[in-house]
Amino acid sequence: MDKLKPKLFSVMKTYTKAQFVKDVVAGIIVAIIALPLSIALALASGVEPMMGIYTAIVAGFVISFLGGSRVQIAGPTAAFATIVAGIVAENGLEGLTVATIMAGIILIIMGVCKFGNLIKFIPYTITTGFTAGIAVTILVGQLASFFGISTAAFEGEQVETIEKIEALVACSDTFNLTALLIGLLSLAILIIWPYINKTIPGSLIAVIIASAVVKLAGLDGGENGVNTIGSLYTLTTNLPTPSLPGFDFDMIRRLLPDAFTIAILAGIESLLSCVVADGMIGSRHRSNMELVAQGAGNIASGIFGGIPATGAIARTAANVKNGGRTPIAGMVHAVILAVVLVFLMPLAGMIPMPTIAAILFMVAYNMSGWREVVSTLKRAPKSDITVLVVTFVLTVLFDLVVAIVVGLVLAAMLFMKRMADVTDITGWKYDDDYHKVVEENEKYKESEDTEHISLKVVPKHTLVFEINGPLFFGAADKLNGIALNTKEDILILRMRSVPAMDATALHTLEGVLDTCKKNNTTLVFSHVNEQPFSVLEKSGFVDSVGRDKFCKNIDEALALAEILEKEFHQNRKMAKN
Repeated sequence: MDKLKPKLFSVMKTYTKAQFVKDVVAGIIVAIIALPLSIALALASGVEPMMGIYTAIVAGFVISFLGGSRVQIAGPTAAFATIVAGIVAENGLEGLTVATIMAGIILIIMGVCKFGNLIKFIPYTITTGFTAGIAVTILVGQLASFFGISTAAFEGEQVETIEKIEALVACSDTFNLTALLIGLLSLAILIIWPYINKTIPGSLIAVIIASAVVKLAGLDGGENGVNTIGSLYTLTTNLPTPSLPGFDFDMIRRLLPDAFTIAILAGIESLLSCVVADGMIGSRHRSNMELVAQGAGNIASGIFGGIPATGAIARTAANVKNGGRTPIAGMVHAVILAVVLVFLMPLAGMIPMPTIAAILFMVAYNMSGWREVVSTLKRAPKSDITVLVVTFVLTVLFDLVVAIVVGLVLAAMLFMKRMADVTDITGWKYDDDYHKVVEENEKYKESEDTEHISLKVVPKHTLVFEINGPLFFGAADKLNGIALNTKEDILILRMRSVPAMDATALHTLEGVLDTCKKNNTTLVFSHVNEQPFSVLEKSGFVDSVGRDKFCKNIDEALALAEILEKEFHQNRKMAKN
């Protein structure tokens, strides 16, 4: 059973000094990786760089402390960049804070209600589609910084991806060659460095080298100079302080769809990260506790001036590879970032914006999953390809809320169509050669499984229909034609291949029963499975038909039909006399 108990409380029972040292080392390395990423992702989200650091510190600590995973590292991630930028553009920072806190509350409710396993019902094609779409929006959003193009004339109007592209084209005459060269230098370091050293993150090396080049060459500032974080944003060394936003019912109603999107994204990404981590360390996470921790972390992040947070797969993997095996590593990573914030933050102001853009280009490339997209386009059914492409396009052209809602509705509709297509109702074919039937039955008389006898003796004036597949609203209409033109005495419905049915199918069966009664036809059921029988019994349908008309198998149903047919024959004979 998935307990609502933080992993920290469990692992501390066998905690050792040796593991503490490994956790501290892993926490320091992850903090080094998280520092430039947190700043870059905050800027990609359209907020101040400090908010990214605050998120990594506050949410990172809370989620590690309460989390259901031994090694999960949480903080700002690229998945939220698009939706955060949209919320800020439309509702300001106060709206973002409210949406983040609401998302946290939703996540806690999901965890308490044991919804952890329900996340797996989000189709793979939807997550692949919107993840690739987010990667494209991040890349497009950083083109201006990478090429040194000033789009100040369009400030506040660049919300959608198309609007950003239009602004880039309109302001292309402000292209800055120096910024491009610094961006290319940073990108080259990010690509080549992993082949040189896998321990020290390439993003840190790119930040140090690019910042040094810009500073020593005097390239920062000026008309042809390179913008840095310090030249565009105000950096502080103050630790985050709690502050509750002002809100009203109208704001809550307006931000509710965004809050649900943040909660769903946080749940999907964090649990996916947990699954990956489980495979790396041979452990098993507590999904519902992880959702509660993500909720608490997002509430804390919103209160302390941060942005939405979730489990970060890359940082979690780095934690595992460097020896982290308990939530202590994630807590250390948050503490180290707080120390850096207080003592070293002014140095972050020297980081060139083209370097930030280059880092985000790599983030976009790594998260795009282009190999998975290509593989799906080559091998998947057309319906799945449609869901992926539609989700991707809507994410790029509109926003994540629209993409997820439309993607889920489309996936559900296509799934229902597939289920309706596999549900089939066929009538038996009848052979008038009685001796052939007897001969075939003799051949199989020693068989214990009478369901597999190929030919059966069907009494006169009896029809048998087989129903295969789930009976739900998408397929229920196939039942309508069964009894419409039936003038026979007995109608047998064989339902051994019906695993489930819903209220619409029940309503349709009630119509079939009414038609049978009008035509003086007796309705008999064969091999009704547990779930369909429960639905029929609860509704009173079983009593309406008669419990004796529900048979265990087709042989019992045919035997009952023979008895009923004799009764019909006698009644008709008596009526004539």
